[in-house]
Amino acid sequence: MTKRVLITGATDGIGLETAKRLVGEGHQVIIHGRNPEKIAAAKQQLLATQSDGWVETCQADLSRLNEVEALAKQLRARHSPLDVIINNAGILRSPTPVTPEGLDIRFVVNTLAPYLLARQLAAGLPPKARIINLSSAAQAPVEFAALKGEKPLDDMQAYAQSKLALTMWTRALSQRKENRDVVIVAVNPGSLLASKMVKEGFGVAGKSLAIGADILVKAALSGEFNDASGRYFDNDEGRFASPHQDALDDDKCAELVAMLEALLKGVG
Repeated sequence: MTKRVLITGATDGIGLETAKRLVGEGHQVIIHGRNPEKIAAAKQQLLATQSDGWVETCQADLSRLNEVEALAKQLRARHSPLDVIINNAGILRSPTPVTPEGLDIRFVVNTLAPYLLARQLAAGLPPKARIINLSSAAQAPVEFAALKGEKPLDDMQAYAQSKLALTMWTRALSQRKENRDVVIVAVNPGSLLASKMVKEGFGVAGKSLAIGADILVKAALSGEFNDASGRYFDNDEGRFASPHQDALDDDKCAELVAMLEALLKGVG
C-alpha cells in the first residue's frame, strides 16, 4: 500500500538516502530542507528515480520555532493525511550555537522542533500512522538549565542531552490517550554513519548511509514496528533495546515534556 511520508532534513545524508528508497518503492515522499537550492537539487535526484512515487518539498529553518509552526500548518493544509513522519533533521555543531531566543540550537533542532511538529500533526494522522524520531547511541541526562538556555554546553554534551530528551518525549507522547492509535518510536539509525554531521563532527568518513536508510524504511513500513510505540530501536544492536534509564522513568519523561511545553508557550 502506498504511504505518504514526510522526512525532515532530507536534502542529504540518511534523510535523502531514505527518501530515495521510499520513492523508488512507489511511495509519496515530502522532503523538508532549509536551503532552497539544496531542496531543489534533492528533488531532482528523487525525480530521476524510475518509479511511480512522487515527490513534494517543504522549507523551514527548524532552529526558528515560528517556522516549525508554519510548516505544520502548511503540511496540514496541503499534505494531510500523512502516514509516516520521520523526524530526521539534527545538528551537532553550528557557528551560532545559541538562537536569537537564547536557546541552545541543538535542543531546538533536535528536541523542540520535532516535538512541536509531532504535537501539531498527531491529531490529523490516520490510525496506525507512525512518527519515527531519530535518536542516537549518544544519550546523556538532560540538564534543565541547559535546556532553558541558562547553562552553556559543549557540542557533544548538547547533542547527547538533546537526543535523550527526544527519546524521553517519544515515550511520553506515546502514552497519551489521544495518541493511542499512532506508533511513536525512537530509532538510533546507527553510530558514525557517513553523514555530513559525522564528517564535520568527528573527522571520519563513516559507515554506509544504507545502514541508516534500511532501518528507517523498515520502521516506516514493516510490521515489526506495529506494536513498537514508546520503544527504542538500537540499530547498532539490530534490535529493540533499553535507552538511557531516564527514558524509562515516566515521571522524568513527564517532567521533561512539561518543560518543553513551557518553552513552547506562545508558539502554536
